[in-house]
Amino acid sequence: MNGGADLGGMMGFGPVVQEENEPLFHAPWEARVLGMVVALGACGKWNLDMSRYARETMPTAEYLRADYYSIWLDAAVRLLKERGMISDGELETAKALIPPVEVARKLAAKDVAAVLNAGGPANRPEEGTPVFAVGDMVQTINDHPVTHTRMARYARGKSGKIVKVHGFHVFPDSSAHGEGENPQWLYKVTFSAQELWGRQGNPHDTVSLDLWEPYLRATQ
Repeated sequence: MNGGADLGGMMGFGPVVQEENEPLFHAPWEARVLGMVVALGACGKWNLDMSRYARETMPTAEYLRADYYSIWLDAAVRLLKERGMISDGELETAKALIPPVEVARKLAAKDVAAVLNAGGPANRPEEGTPVFAVGDMVQTINDHPVTHTRMARYARGKSGKIVKVHGFHVFPDSSAHGEGENPQWLYKVTFSAQELWGRQGNPHDTVSLDLWEPYLRATQ
């Protein structure tokens, strides 16, 4: 969806300033939020795409004012409330007021390192054959859904070249809304800077995006 999270190519935000010797966390609460989000993800009540969608549906004005882990915390709270795992009263009083919800699994402290190192692969057994091959020229669809998508706004309706076929991967646009994994072929597509940004783009620069097959059309 077009919201505060989709900032690629937008102007007026000033330069990106790199923080020298940046710490992992700027305050203890940030580390706690990260721990909570990881532990909650292991419960099996939502998937990665659902959590991304929860973050990007934060009202844009609030999103742009919030710091990184505040966005994560807001999304986690909304996901918990939507699934009846926490109530407004509990948030206000910091006391358990409703019966606990059964979860599929729990993440024990001793297992955190192994679980994080294992990651969450999104590739699936291949079905059929990809429509496109390395070297093909394609054009991205110019679609602006109000639901979740990984098709960056600044690259919609643009022409690029397939440079790699990644394989068959979970389709976020379906997964984020409980519509199943619906795996699709995933490609690495390279665009020229001038295709994306116009004449002011550096003619020697390129941008590569990983894009699912439904986002692409063959060029005429």
